[in-house]
Amino acid sequence: MLSTMSAAASPRAASNAGMLASRGAQDAADTTARLMTAAADAFSDRGFHATTTRDIAARAGLSPAGVYVHFDSKEDLLFELSRRGHLMARDLLLAAADGARSPTAALRAIIGGFSRWHAEHYQVGRIVQFEFRHLSPGHRDEVLALRKEIDKVVRDVLVAGVETGEFDVAGIPDTALALLSMAVDVARWYDPEIRRSPEAIEAAYGDLALRLVARR
Repeated sequence: MLSTMSAAASPRAASNAGMLASRGAQDAADTTARLMTAAADAFSDRGFHATTTRDIAARAGLSPAGVYVHFDSKEDLLFELSRRGHLMARDLLLAAADGARSPTAALRAIIGGFSRWHAEHYQVGRIVQFEFRHLSPGHRDEVLALRKEIDKVVRDVLVAGVETGEFDVAGIPDTALALLSMAVDVARWYDPEIRRSPEAIEAAYGDLALRLVARR
């Protein structure tokens, strides 16, 4: 009798355990997101060196010890912000290039979109650019590898444009660097209070990119 009841109850118990595990995973993900948002705010306001884990914990509504449940150090938080930011940017550029009908359309889309991304995510953009030197060598190498992937997207579009006769580019690497630097710099000067919207920046920088590679 007891064994029959236990067997009958086991599917429900398994279901409850699964729900609890799922809820726990979601709670952990939510806390991680809160910590990353708090770290982005703190690094942007105070800089990496002046920010403490206590600052980050307070902004996230946690105890200082709570930070270490999810991240080994504030450098680990900086790395995760940088890694995720680069992944988002890389995927944005790849999608824009893949969805374009020509190299001209692709270049307008990727540089315009990349510029807009740095306006919409200016805090993360500033952290990634200005606090990069504080990453550990291993973390720095991972981020540099992602930067090379981003650079390759632009180089491939430039090469395709030269091959089709749409672009006049003497030096592919230098031109790719100039285009990406132009887009990345938006994070340095952008402020939500200015009159230029991210959409306007996207349009203007897309046009500028095409002027840089236009046939003379």
